[in-house]
Amino acid sequence: MTPALQPLRRIAAYCVCADGDDILLVRASAKSGTPGVWSLPGGAVDHGENPVDTVVRETAAETGLSVAVVKLRDVLADMRALPARSLTIHTDRLIYEVTVRGGALRDRVGQPTDLARWVTVEEAKKLPLRRFTADALGLPDAATDIRPDGVPEVPSFYAVPGPDGLHRAQRFAAYAVCTDRRNRVLLTRIADGYPGGGSWHLPGGGTDFGEQPGVALIRELVEETGQEGRIVELLGVASHRDAAQLGPEGYPIDWHGVRAFYRVQVARSSRPVIRDVGGSTAEARWFDPEDLDELPLTEVTEEALRGVGLR
Repeated sequence: MTPALQPLRRIAAYCVCADGDDILLVRASAKSGTPGVWSLPGGAVDHGENPVDTVVRETAAETGLSVAVVKLRDVLADMRALPARSLTIHTDRLIYEVTVRGGALRDRVGQPTDLARWVTVEEAKKLPLRRFTADALGLPDAATDIRPDGVPEVPSFYAVPGPDGLHRAQRFAAYAVCTDRRNRVLLTRIADGYPGGGSWHLPGGGTDFGEQPGVALIRELVEETGQEGRIVELLGVASHRDAAQLGPEGYPIDWHGVRAFYRVQVARSSRPVIRDVGGSTAEARWFDPEDLDELPLTEVTEEALRGVGLR
């Protein structure tokens, strides 16, 4: 049994970098919470930072290599306990495929990682791997992470004072470009008093502590619209910062949202019903694609619908 641990949440970006049959891995140093364990290069997304920039920056710092992002490979979440630090950490992880642009492989001294190596898949199987790394590479779970005994009750986001005195918040969320058999699009109207109030938005929202993004999205879809859907594909990830967002809290928040977008299909659509009454969703409705031009859409909704050819 693990003792009661303080919950901590973060967003991180990592890369799968291959050179022929070799995969780039880094080893955690004694300064980390998991010394001697190997993982994909990458690390925490700074407040306001685009995860694509994070993975390029962190890979350069950890390995000495400059990389270019090719595509988003996966989005996943995990919890692990660090009893020595009295922490239970939930991490939302964005996994990218990258190629090397240049640089030279090097080790580090006095940092959270100390070695960087090219290894074959067979060699990787023999290493102690972080669970997310084993999952990303399709390898057996090396079980180096300690799983907490339970999931703490933590809000999907909380604002904390930043270095400039302004409260700041970072939140990970999942949203759906959701259609039915008639190719209608499901949208939700943001309630007054929330950022973007009155505009139409994609269904979805913040993920809970310990929750996978896909599971969170299907839950949010039911809560906001009463529809049961099936995830078809991961479309991408977007990062947005509003340095002084005003919402129901009543005071400015330096807000950074990282959002995963999925294509979702509803086999048996019905009249939308909002089950989570009193929240940020005022209305939900199915729309024919030709009716979307008449709607006040949020910028992120416009971009997502355009990306799948519905605008």
